[in-house]
Amino acid sequence: MNIALLIHNAYGIGGTVRAVANLSAALAGRGHAVEVVSVHRPADHPALAFDPRVRLRALLDMREDAPGHAGADPLAERPNTVFPDAGVDFGRLRYTALHDARVAAWLDGTDADAVIATRPILNGYLARHGRPGLVRVGQEHLAMDAHSPQLRTDQNATLDGLDAFVTVSEADAAQYRAALPGVRAEILCVPNAVPAPAVGPATLASPVIVAAGRLVAVKRYDRLLRAFAEVAPSFPEWSLRLYGRGPDKARLHGIVDSLGIYERARLMGPASPLETEWVKGSIAAVSSDRESFGLTLVEAMHCGVPVLATDCPHGPGEIISHRDTGVLVPLEGEEDTDVAAYATALRDLMGDPGLRAKLGARGRERAARYAPERIAREYEELLTRLGAGRRRRGPLAALRSLLRPPAPAAPAPPARPPHAVAVALPGGALSFTLEPDGLPEGPLDLLVRLRKDPDRRSVRVPLDGTGAVLTAAAHPLAEGRWDCFVVPRGAAESARTRLRAVRAEQAALLGAPPLVDAEGLRTRVPYATSDGFLAVRAWARPRHAEVTRVRVGAGHVEVDARFLAPAGATPDGAVVRARARGCGRSFDVPVVRDTTGDGAFGFVLPLPRAGDVPLAGEEAPKEVWDLELRTPGADGAPVTLGRVTGDGTDRKRTDRYPGVAVPHPEHGTATVRPFFTSAHDLALIVRPPAAARH
Repeated sequence: MNIALLIHNAYGIGGTVRAVANLSAALAGRGHAVEVVSVHRPADHPALAFDPRVRLRALLDMREDAPGHAGADPLAERPNTVFPDAGVDFGRLRYTALHDARVAAWLDGTDADAVIATRPILNGYLARHGRPGLVRVGQEHLAMDAHSPQLRTDQNATLDGLDAFVTVSEADAAQYRAALPGVRAEILCVPNAVPAPAVGPATLASPVIVAAGRLVAVKRYDRLLRAFAEVAPSFPEWSLRLYGRGPDKARLHGIVDSLGIYERARLMGPASPLETEWVKGSIAAVSSDRESFGLTLVEAMHCGVPVLATDCPHGPGEIISHRDTGVLVPLEGEEDTDVAAYATALRDLMGDPGLRAKLGARGRERAARYAPERIAREYEELLTRLGAGRRRRGPLAALRSLLRPPAPAAPAPPARPPHAVAVALPGGALSFTLEPDGLPEGPLDLLVRLRKDPDRRSVRVPLDGTGAVLTAAAHPLAEGRWDCFVVPRGAAESARTRLRAVRAEQAALLGAPPLVDAEGLRTRVPYATSDGFLAVRAWARPRHAEVTRVRVGAGHVEVDARFLAPAGATPDGAVVRARARGCGRSFDVPVVRDTTGDGAFGFVLPLPRAGDVPLAGEEAPKEVWDLELRTPGADGAPVTLGRVTGDGTDRKRTDRYPGVAVPHPEHGTATVRPFFTSAHDLALIVRPPAAARH
């Protein structure tokens, strides 16, 4: 069959995009010709990888610098005529009369046997347009109750123009059938396809709770944060990681700060693929008021991570059996009661490693229900039953087909660049495995090259087949970011080709002891860059103190740290020096040494105040104060003070602290906030009020 999937924005990173990517790949794997048609193209490349057998096209180019930028068309200033009053805010991707023209032209001209639309307004276009004989299937990726009354009315009215309407939960299908008796479309449930991960299952050895999804109100991450704050004092080793992006980010940061859990609960930003993050956890948390399916639930279950979810409409209860394949928390509708119930379930699971192991194993078995091959087969049976591939055309449609000019040949897909998987191994080693597709012919070397290095330092290792290992002893890496390439054996470095990242596995770094030897402290973390390339973040420090905890008080910052390189107790007489960048001002605070002898120490940093340490200086309207450890007998060389162990590659973004208002000599008040620099060193930033910056 020739199957097309029509999607709002295939270049995004949400659940619908992942579902379409998974289903299109599975259908292509069963021998069908599959095309994903994105109404919008706001970026050069998709954030999620689509199967190379799947063709991807866009109807409107939203890139402002693109020659065919859709915003320049006069039709873009007029409203659409499909759901003009639905009240859905798509931002700059709002639907206009230009969408009416482009989507209609594609639907009327497509040679697909079946089109599957994935959003209410796209279901509306599909019901209105398309040649006779085209099989029309609408998908519901949310739920009937998730839509506004107007959008619900508009979409329901389109179902008589569709052959089938597919929900992702049986409860939602039942609700639609009850609300629309006698509707022409067949209403049924086919859940989303969720592939098994390429990574091995989670070891459940790291005391980490992982949550992932859009940062929107319905996900109720505030409930999760408040429940975690209740149980955190009883489980000081546990932390919470929340992956995703969305409009609720600032509010959630405020909740983290107000609860005082900023060292234990972190907003990590978006991650793709998520499987490398799931396997770092020992609990997967879902706290939503509503889940139409629960894609992240199944992803976590595939990774062997036990899931704790609210028993909300509709998805979790159809996926999870309570205390068998996961844990379900009933919602009573009273906020304090629901937070307390979630905290109780969280406490039980955090305190019971045997239960976590059982649920993780049973969850993996249950996740097989959503294997892409199985879901693709259900769609295949549906489309066949509806007549796709039989070309149900009347005489007029056949005549139109004969008169239609032949479609131009599709351009050959661009050559696939080389891709690789990088894995952090115990002891500081890094393993690289290159995919055969896209590699140059002949013997090859792996090349890692220090970015922005005037000396152009690099490390080159022969590839054994498609694999190579960089060990800490044989392949030391200077501090910085190293880009990864493949280069033909014997060729100059200029012949290099940059490696794209399939994934970077970092789970082995959680809880692993730091690599400290006679050379000092060394850390290497593989990661994918924001534009999808493979890189390594390396630290190499002869002397280093690792920050273990930061606490922000009303007029001071308390810091706990541990002297790692060289190993041993913190020397007597050590001080922490705060230095203002650019003007040479500084002050010292004493270090309080822990008597355990393992290098632990602490210090209290009084926040800069007018009349104490002046704030107005050469760096106005902001000042940065760098912190360093000074020890006697070190020839004046400072000891770096930061956070470089573990799996973090951008602590400046993830390890965030609240600010404190202090008096300012010129602006009345200023905000002082600890932060980690791009090198992951601890520092303070001082900012006057926003009005004083202009």
